[in-house]
Amino acid sequence: MLTAILAYVVWKISLVQIVAASLEGLIISVSILWIVFGAILLLNTLRNSGALDAIRTGFMGISTDRRVQLIIIAWLFGAFIEGAAGFGTPAAIGAPLLVALGFPPLAAVAHALIADSSSVSFGAVGTPIIVGVDQGLRQGPAVADQVTASIGNQSMGDYLQAVTQSAVFIDLFVGTFIPLILVMMLTRFFGKNHSWKEGLALWKFALFAGLSFTVPAFIVASLLGPEFPSIIGGLVGLAIVIPAAKRGFLLPEESWDFEESTVNTPNISRTLPLWLAWIPYLLVAVFLVLTRLDFLPIKDWLRSVKVGWQQILGTEISTSFEPLYLPGSIFLVVILITIFIHKMSMKAVKVTVVDSLKTMVGTVRYSCTNGSDLHQFRIERC
Repeated sequence: MLTAILAYVVWKISLVQIVAASLEGLIISVSILWIVFGAILLLNTLRNSGALDAIRTGFMGISTDRRVQLIIIAWLFGAFIEGAAGFGTPAAIGAPLLVALGFPPLAAVAHALIADSSSVSFGAVGTPIIVGVDQGLRQGPAVADQVTASIGNQSMGDYLQAVTQSAVFIDLFVGTFIPLILVMMLTRFFGKNHSWKEGLALWKFALFAGLSFTVPAFIVASLLGPEFPSIIGGLVGLAIVIPAAKRGFLLPEESWDFEESTVNTPNISRTLPLWLAWIPYLLVAVFLVLTRLDFLPIKDWLRSVKVGWQQILGTEISTSFEPLYLPGSIFLVVILITIFIHKMSMKAVKVTVVDSLKTMVGTVRYSCTNGSDLHQFRIERC
């Protein structure tokens, strides 16, 4: 509101321009909310199908140490999801998963975002470099002339590869320390003793986990370009770190946990096999990769459907998004498959949808009088 007032009073921007820009923001918000809603719906589906219970047990089998769980989920699994999808998907998937495992919500959100600081350079199959740098440098003839002068005899492909190598080289030295920073912040701000040392005690394993991602990412970026460093780096890192954690490699003797771990688990009458519980996340990863590869027709098909508003209210402001291409739509497809393969009842599906809507719109309380068709809905502010 302050920006709108300043725009109208100080910068003399017309009211119709301000309203048009606000409508643009609302349309962009819809696309973001669709991603978040899909991630929350997927999480609740897995919770009510019993999959999260199996996944939680599986992680406890790897390590009961919360610091190790954070590195595996936020740093390595998050890096893979960033490389495959980008656009906030690692936080949308990783943070709810951490919460489901018993992490405080603020810790889950903050650390999922901090962990994404390295892999984001090559997110969404290299979009920041392939689209951001390339198209950004081609905007307008004046800029194009400056770019031509700066890159000399190099082709644009060679120039982008040089940018890729510079970015991944920095990551090799800076990004390697991100897991250590993560665990130190976790123990300092969310631990019982508020201690930096409890996080620092994991320094050997944290640096090992950092190198398990940054070294493969460096090699892939140098040989293949900007599309796959985060995807392959995350996968290789998971393949190295999970077995090492199971064997206690470089781990301190004392495990670390929160003072109070509150895990909201529904009453599940059955326990799914671990491999079946992980299939939805594997499907998300596979579908995200398949829909982001340029040499497959799927990407063009999904991006051909656009929703938006061109020249809003007669201004030059336009915006649109591609609903089928957004990760939220992929989440929805995986959810439908999950309902089938996990053999969820209609009651469980209904509870899942209602719980997800509650999360999105605030606190929604639903009550149904016994023996009556009267449904009362009451919406309260959070």
